[in-house]
Amino acid sequence: MDSWEDEQAEQRSCLICGDRATGLHYGIISCEGCKGFFKRSICNKRVYRCSRDKNCEMSRKQRNRCQYCRLLKCLQMGMNRKAIREDGMPGGRNKSIGPVQISDEEIERIMSGQEFKDDANMPEHTWGNNGDSDHSSPGNGISDGNQPSPVSTLSSNRSVELNGYTAALREQYIGNAMAQHYQFLPHLFGYAAQPRSLYPQSHTLISQLVAAEELAPLGTPMLIEDGYRVTQVELFALLCRLADELLFRQISWIKKLPFFCELSIEDYTRLLSATWQELILLACLTVYSAQVLGDLANVTDKYTPSDDELQSFSEDGMEVMEKLIYLFRKFHQLKVSNEEYACMKAINFLNQDIRGLTNVTQLEQLNKRYWYVCQDYTEYKYPHQPKRFPEIMMCLPEIRCIAGKLVNIPLEQLPLLFKAVLHSCKSSLNNYRTSSSPCVTKGTAPAN
Repeated sequence: MDSWEDEQAEQRSCLICGDRATGLHYGIISCEGCKGFFKRSICNKRVYRCSRDKNCEMSRKQRNRCQYCRLLKCLQMGMNRKAIREDGMPGGRNKSIGPVQISDEEIERIMSGQEFKDDANMPEHTWGNNGDSDHSSPGNGISDGNQPSPVSTLSSNRSVELNGYTAALREQYIGNAMAQHYQFLPHLFGYAAQPRSLYPQSHTLISQLVAAEELAPLGTPMLIEDGYRVTQVELFALLCRLADELLFRQISWIKKLPFFCELSIEDYTRLLSATWQELILLACLTVYSAQVLGDLANVTDKYTPSDDELQSFSEDGMEVMEKLIYLFRKFHQLKVSNEEYACMKAINFLNQDIRGLTNVTQLEQLNKRYWYVCQDYTEYKYPHQPKRFPEIMMCLPEIRCIAGKLVNIPLEQLPLLFKAVLHSCKSSLNNYRTSSSPCVTKGTAPAN
C-alpha cells in the first residue's frame, strides 16, 4: 500500500482490541493479531480459563493477558469460525462478510470445549505458531505459521491490492455493472479523510432500497382517551395488531426489492421466516421509533401490571429488557438515516447462514454488494465519524440476539416487558430533549 492508503488504514480500529485493523477477517473488522488468535484458538480447539470475572479489558496492551476473554469477545462481536479454511492454509473462506450472531448457549459450548468433543468429524489442524500470544503486527506482513499475510501478497497478476481486498474480489460481489465505479476504491475498508462525492452506483442502489420502503406512519390506532386504564389483554392485542401491520409491510417490501427476480420464492420464504422478528425490531428502533416512543409508550403508561405479573417476570425477560433499552439508546445516539436503515435491513435479510436455502452463492454476492454500498454511503455522508460504519453493523448481531431471545418470553409477559422498556427509554429521551435534539433524524426526510 502507498502512504495515502497507510494513512487511511491507521484510522480503522479492531473491534476486539482497538488495535489498527487490516480489513474484514472472519466476518468482522479486526487486526492481524486477533485474526490469528481466533484462527489458532478454533483450529487447535483451545479451551481457556479466566481467573477473574470473565469480563477482562481488551486492548492492544491487555489482549494477551486473558485468552478466555479475548476469544469470548471474538465470538460475541461476530467472528465466524466457519469461515476458517479447512486445509490449514492462510486466508479464510469468507462465507459471511458481516458479523455472524450465535446464541449464548453455542458460545458457551465453544468456550467450554463441548462443541469440539461432540464434533467427531472435525479434523485436527496444526499451525506453525502454537502460542497463545501473538507477536505479529499488521504492518510486518507476517501471519500464522510465518506465512505471508494476505495484506502483503498480491492474489493474482490481474488484481490490485487495496487494504487486503482486491479489485477482482469486489468485481465478483458487486457485479460488472458496478465494477467501473469501484475499480480503484482504497476506501472500501478504510475511511475517507476528506469529504467526497457518493459513487453513482451506490446512489442508485440506495435509492432503490429506500424506494422499496413504506416509511409512512403506522396505521394501527394507538390513541387512548385520558383516564382510561389499559388491561394486560388489551395491550397484548394492540402489540399483536402492530406486529401484523409491520409483518405485512415486510412482505410488501420484499416484492419491491431491486433484486426480487434474482432469488426464488422458496428462498424468500425461508429468509422472511427466519428474519421477520429482526426486521420488525430494526424498524421499531429506526423509522418508526417516534411512534413507538410516542403513541405506543403513551398506551403502555396507562397499563398497570398486577403484583402477580411483576413477581412472575422471568430472568429471560429481564435480560431482554436490558438489551432492548441498550439498543434504543444506541440507535438514539447514532441517529440512523433512512438510507442506512434500508442498507442494514437488506444486509440482515440476506443471511446466507439460514438453513435450507437453494442459492447461497447469490445471497452472498447480494449481501456483500449492500455491505460495500452502505460503507460507501456512511463515509460520504459522515466523513468525520470514521467508526460509524462498524458501529452500525455491530447493531445487527445485537438485534438478531434479542429477536432470538424474545421467542422464549411467555406471551403474557410481553405487555410488562414493553411497558418497562418504553418507560425507561421515554424517560431518558425526555431528559435528553431538554439539552439536545429529537431522538432519530433521517438522511432525507423524517419518516414520521
